[in-house]
Amino acid sequence: MVDYTERLRLALKQSGCSVQMLADGLGISYQAAKKAMDGKTRAFTASNNMKAAKLLGVSAEWLATGDGEVKVERTASEILDGYRTIPQYDVAGAMGNGGLVLDEQPPGLIKEWRVDEQWVRMNVPSNTGIGNLCIVTGFGSSMQPMYNPGDPLLMDRGVTDCKSDGVYFFRIGDHGWIKQLQRIPTATGVAIRAKSLNPSYDPFEITDGMDFHVLGKILMTWKSEKV
Repeated sequence: MVDYTERLRLALKQSGCSVQMLADGLGISYQAAKKAMDGKTRAFTASNNMKAAKLLGVSAEWLATGDGEVKVERTASEILDGYRTIPQYDVAGAMGNGGLVLDEQPPGLIKEWRVDEQWVRMNVPSNTGIGNLCIVTGFGSSMQPMYNPGDPLLMDRGVTDCKSDGVYFFRIGDHGWIKQLQRIPTATGVAIRAKSLNPSYDPFEITDGMDFHVLGKILMTWKSEKV
């Protein structure tokens, strides 16, 4: 079984935290933190274990007992400086190793944003959790003038179905789309219509027979303009 020292080392490694950062975050000496790292003390006190887990972005229960799995939600540097990293969405991961086929490949990618939590609270008040926010690079011209190809879109990947009208990133089969989805009442139930803002693109219905899956809901877009 993995002991406390090994779990602590793993959490430090995955969070990018140094022993000194850990000591500073707990308000203890470097030597005391180093003893825990070297296995010269059994474990932190319950209070320091809770603080360490929060600092390292892992479950306090996992750190203390090994139950569950390690999952770093937030790096130590992000916690200490008050910023969060919003990563690029893994388009390839949306379909495993094969990746998604996009209607037009974006002309470059924005890898990540670093924002403080106040910015998220003020600008994105409705989301399923800051850990679910990610960046999708806009592709294709079907949603012009909302955004241009290559523009950054903020997506909530915690939304995996279409319960309300809005702009979504979704796949049908192995093809990816970013379009407005509109719920249309019919005699047999609610149908979903995919619509573009660019009038050159025709709307289409999403039917039960399609391999349809919502990857996330677009919350904000930024439109680039050359000056």
